[in-house]
Amino acid sequence: MSIDLIRLTATQAVQLLRRGEVSPLDLIEAAAARIADVEPAVNALPTLCLDRARAHAARLMRGEGRELEGAPGWLGGLPVTIKDLTDVAGVRTTYGSPIFADHVPTESHPVVKRIEARGGIVIAKSNTPEFGAGGSTFNEVFGRTRNPWNTALTCAGSTGGGAVSVATGEAWLAQGTDHAGSLRRPGTYCSVVGLRPTPGRVTRGTPNNLFSPLTVQGPMARTVADVALFLDTMAGWCPLDPLTCDAPAMPYAQAVTEAERHRPRRIAYTPDFNGKLAVDRETRAICARAVRRFEELGCIVEEAAPDLGDLVEAFLVLRSQAFVVDRELQLQAMRDRLKPDIIWNTELGLSATPSRLAWADRERAAFYRRMAALFSQYDVLITPGAPTPAFDVMLRNPPSIAGVKLEHYMAGSMLNAAITMAGCPAVAVPCGFDQYGRPIGLQIAAPPHREEVALRAAALFEGLSGLDRLLPVDPRPGEVPPPEA
Repeated sequence: MSIDLIRLTATQAVQLLRRGEVSPLDLIEAAAARIADVEPAVNALPTLCLDRARAHAARLMRGEGRELEGAPGWLGGLPVTIKDLTDVAGVRTTYGSPIFADHVPTESHPVVKRIEARGGIVIAKSNTPEFGAGGSTFNEVFGRTRNPWNTALTCAGSTGGGAVSVATGEAWLAQGTDHAGSLRRPGTYCSVVGLRPTPGRVTRGTPNNLFSPLTVQGPMARTVADVALFLDTMAGWCPLDPLTCDAPAMPYAQAVTEAERHRPRRIAYTPDFNGKLAVDRETRAICARAVRRFEELGCIVEEAAPDLGDLVEAFLVLRSQAFVVDRELQLQAMRDRLKPDIIWNTELGLSATPSRLAWADRERAAFYRRMAALFSQYDVLITPGAPTPAFDVMLRNPPSIAGVKLEHYMAGSMLNAAITMAGCPAVAVPCGFDQYGRPIGLQIAAPPHREEVALRAAALFEGLSGLDRLLPVDPRPGEVPPPEA
């Protein structure tokens, strides 16, 4: 029974819950059994809260906490995982930092409150790099999270634990965050679906960076329909977040069911933004073949992309300012307890002049205008989900991409960060495997506030590929492939 339940999609499980054919407790016990089976191999969910989950399930089964039953995104008692950057009341929340190794918040983050009010049951916290900074999921508190397709490899970051939890069937849905691909790259590396929503689509709660559009909250799952369902759970206005807006009139779950009626007419595809970004040759070849499958649906696929300009440097300047807001005081008080990536990002921001900040904002605005021009001609922009497949779990970043040595760990994230800078929603959807069995994915971006456009295109591709049917996967040991020359 447990094995059958973990193989359900979230959408299927919610339907069974609505009909009373399974109970929230049935799903919690199925998830608990699966966690016990696979955690020793992957280390995705270092903090469990199963008793809290069972108590929540009991309340739902008594008819309590069901005020929003029937609303878009109602989960009806479905277990979910929450990233360890996000507070859950009464549950150890470390932010991946030894500074907060014993931290237990008394109040949940607004997005967690929203998920629980819509019948989501938190069963665990998922692993993350320290303060979410890193392209590989590891920290000094809980260690490294491993890729289930090959446990010698990374699951990427920073929502790595969440990606692994849904890929292996430990949970049906995972909440995460995304700044420069933290939902999209783990989705790509683990062959699951990750969505970065438009800034303001989902509340970020009460961070000090309340007016920055760079970091967002978002969903992960094994299928596009499940991600749409979880986005409905999360989306909507929040009085604590000034960027938020009302949820759309048509739920995302419904929009995805109408994908066939809303096929994209014209699709822009770029492997590397006109040669500006390094991408491994095999990744290029796999993604190029995959995107051409849209032609089977009558879509026009053309290679096109806006000029990046100096967006790479502008992104580093603006990203570093977010670190100044978040980490300047910690850097002053406890520098020796912060990892080098945090120090580098923060000091980069502290060195920026007002003129440099103004230049970066001008570069971002110019790039956005070029993206808007592209979307006046094309429905979606598709790129590889990551420039290189999963790398050695013991490394902070891939040593090179297409034979080009990386200058810093963020250099492998610009395919994703470009979309971040434009304020666009983007979905990572699996598209195949390389010669070593490592997952490869596509990133499908749409104009701001048009999540349904990206989700529908992703659902159409998922229907063509059928890769979602390979999940959940049992963790597999393996070796680290050689880097591409």
